[in-house]
Amino acid sequence: MNFSELFKLSGLLGRFSPDGKCLASCVQHRLVVRDASSLQLLQLYTCLDQIQYIEWSSDSLFILCALYKRGIVQVWSLEQPAWHCRIDEGSAGLVASCWSPDGRHILNTTEFHLRITVWSLCTKSVSYIKYPKACQQGVVFTKDGRYMAVAERRDCKDFISIFVCNNWQLLRHFDTETQDLSGIEWAPNGCVLAAWDTCLEYKVLLYSLDGRLLSSFRAYEWPLGVKSIAWSPSSQFLAIGSFDEKVRILNHVTWKKITELDHPATIASKKTIVYKEVEKSPTVDTERLSFPPTRELASSLFSTKSKYDISQVPVSLQYVKPVADRANPKVGVGMLAFSADNCFLATKNDNIPNAVWIWDIRKLKLSVVLEQLCTIQCFQWDPCQPRLAVCTGTSRVYLWSPAGCMVVQVPGEGDFQIVSLSWHSSGDSMVLLSKDNFCVCYLEREEVK
Repeated sequence: MNFSELFKLSGLLGRFSPDGKCLASCVQHRLVVRDASSLQLLQLYTCLDQIQYIEWSSDSLFILCALYKRGIVQVWSLEQPAWHCRIDEGSAGLVASCWSPDGRHILNTTEFHLRITVWSLCTKSVSYIKYPKACQQGVVFTKDGRYMAVAERRDCKDFISIFVCNNWQLLRHFDTETQDLSGIEWAPNGCVLAAWDTCLEYKVLLYSLDGRLLSSFRAYEWPLGVKSIAWSPSSQFLAIGSFDEKVRILNHVTWKKITELDHPATIASKKTIVYKEVEKSPTVDTERLSFPPTRELASSLFSTKSKYDISQVPVSLQYVKPVADRANPKVGVGMLAFSADNCFLATKNDNIPNAVWIWDIRKLKLSVVLEQLCTIQCFQWDPCQPRLAVCTGTSRVYLWSPAGCMVVQVPGEGDFQIVSLSWHSSGDSMVLLSKDNFCVCYLEREEVK
């Protein structure tokens, strides 16, 4: 495994292009585009103010930069660096911006969610979508890019509108049986749309493309409800993470619950492997000691390293009791992700912030628990194989696969605290992001296989 040098970064804005050839990053008001394999500088663009969001177009030819404070979006072309586009929403303001699947339209959401403006880069035409709802996930596209669903709120009721993306014509408009719609998500096959209600009301609704209600799921009535949702890549399963520290999995045939995955503080099953991260003291060759020590030696002396030990069950995990009188309590399953081959599901229960749970979907059983020394910040599956990368706000990255798991220390002198990561589309590298820096981790070919 090899690592690049550290590069400056702001706002955790580092993204690989969809075709995998480029890596874009932001430093204040500058957008830097590098070659993804050599990290050689390809383009440097200067925006009018600090960049708060970036997104590649689907064909990797354009980059959108959103300057929310100014209500401006700037678009840059990789093929024609002299060409640029500026969209100013004026007094309406700007709270969100994204590409349409064709990479030639930009959707801007104005302040107070008064409307969504659809700007065409080709014809310079403008379309408007009224009453978008301010919610967790209100605008979603099907994976094939043909349809867009928008959550709406009008006359104190929730609605969903489905649009055809090639001409922005309204296909279906229907109301939802929700009190306060919280989010919507298409199945990867684009046939079913999941919608879920506010956390105060446990309700998940499943709609067909023509707006028919296929099924409604409710696990319980009064306590806090849905916290997170994830579709399996095959669209066969819908995993629902709840505030009661459980994941419920629905099947795509009857939309009934097929299993309930609990997250207890004590792991008792002998069929579950618990990998516990433990610190190990750095070993220093006494013959190499010199005073004052060299910078390299000082770095190795004072940097703590860690490794994984296999714990004997039963194992008690670190459980944090939530503060009941505060908003957004740290309780329930807040992170969910299926592996690319549909075989595994990774979860994080916010009550047990230092653990990642990996479930075998073929057996519907808990397979592995990774118990870390620090709180889990982010995890993401390799897009090509069942391999999970985890970061915990330290200078280490953790990798798990069915063959085992490993701790990798990122070399370097400074304090590089990894809080987010993102895989390259090929699965042979990933970008590691901290608050002020980023680096690229290259996996060797035998590791990739």
